[in-house]
Amino acid sequence: MDKVPMTAEGYAALEIEIKTLKTVERPRIIKLIAEARSHGDLSENAEYHAAKELQGITEARIADLEDKLSRADIIDVSKLKGDQVMFGATVTLVDEDTDEKVKYRIVGEVEADVKEGRISITSPIARALLGKRKKDVVEVSTPGGGKSYEIMRVAFK
Repeated sequence: MDKVPMTAEGYAALEIEIKTLKTVERPRIIKLIAEARSHGDLSENAEYHAAKELQGITEARIADLEDKLSRADIIDVSKLKGDQVMFGATVTLVDEDTDEKVKYRIVGEVEADVKEGRISITSPIARALLGKRKKDVVEVSTPGGGKSYEIMRVAFK
């Protein structure tokens, strides 16, 4: 089985999500199922079928998260330093066409959230950045066409 790289923060977030699913969502869904059962005939009971489907989705999510945690390769970003882009780096880029600044932190797939500025190490931008340094220019193929970025800063937090 392949290891799943992630930061300590990402690992902790997954643990919290599992705990919430087990201690809050499971009991809530059990109550929904019990309430739907009390309405009688289960074959035509939409509430019951919806609750059972929700239960299946929740249990699958728990199993998926537990699998990822069991294969986690936690990388301590606080011990990393230097000016080369690698896992855990926070990289400030400037789009050479629009002069727009963007900041991304390179993290594992399970903790990636572009809206929060965290991109997966397997994303096209991260793959183009890996191994580069401040002032390097990188070309990234995106669905909207090629983009050119200059690396302004590489930091580890």
